[in-house]
Amino acid sequence: MAQSTPALQRWRTALQIGFFVLFALAPVFNLLRYDLKAGHAWLLGYEWHLGVDDFLAGKINAVAAAINVLTRLFLPLLSGAILFLWVARRWGRLYCGWLCPHFSVVEIINSLMLRASGKPSVWEKESLPPWEPDGRPRRHGKKWWFLVVPAAIFSAFTWAVVFLTYLLPPAEIYSNLWHGTPTRNQALFIGAFTTILSLEFLFARHLFCRYACAVGLFQSLAWMANRDAMVVGFQRSRGGDCNNCLPERQSACDMVCPMRLNPRNIKRHMFTCTQCGQ
Repeated sequence: MAQSTPALQRWRTALQIGFFVLFALAPVFNLLRYDLKAGHAWLLGYEWHLGVDDFLAGKINAVAAAINVLTRLFLPLLSGAILFLWVARRWGRLYCGWLCPHFSVVEIINSLMLRASGKPSVWEKESLPPWEPDGRPRRHGKKWWFLVVPAAIFSAFTWAVVFLTYLLPPAEIYSNLWHGTPTRNQALFIGAFTTILSLEFLFARHLFCRYACAVGLFQSLAWMANRDAMVVGFQRSRGGDCNNCLPERQSACDMVCPMRLNPRNIKRHMFTCTQCGQ
């Protein structure tokens, strides 16, 4: 694995921000969404029909309808899944660590919670060492809790609204919210989704990524199946740095992983590594 540098992490942050913006705006520009009201999908600004309506209207036979479903739905999905898993097989959970809009929120909340409590998660048994890896003292204070909770709720609300725009016309959703007049079902969806995600962002985060995310799980399985896949490694030329790591820092490399993994372990114990490069 490539050595982490400030430039590498800036590049990763830029990709995370860019993909989150794309995730939020894709429905607005009809780049990718399914419109429940219209009964069809949108792809790259064009209506995407499966051709089933023509069959129901008697314009085509069953064979032509089956070919339409195969070529317009199953083959594109299968091709996308194969490409996705091929990337995962070579580089692991690259999508999680570099693009996933959920994991970017995970890292933000982790950093805020670390400033509030000295721990990146409420489930950590002990606070992290009082020193940053570069020797600077690690500072935290309870006042940061006034940012942790609002950040989690705001992120959850944003996710709820964006997810709804993948199912209903974005102009309608944003107009209703702007005027404070969402429909009953819209309000229920946004309220319930915001509540569930707020709890997840506050109490689960990386635990959800490790044990409950199907997208991450399939990436991990593909990665584990490849003996030559990229994995966290040890640079022997820098072995002396480990001897110079002060005891009070308690092995800084063990503390930085956003998934709370021990990087000096065997591959199967790093099953959920997101290749973040930290």
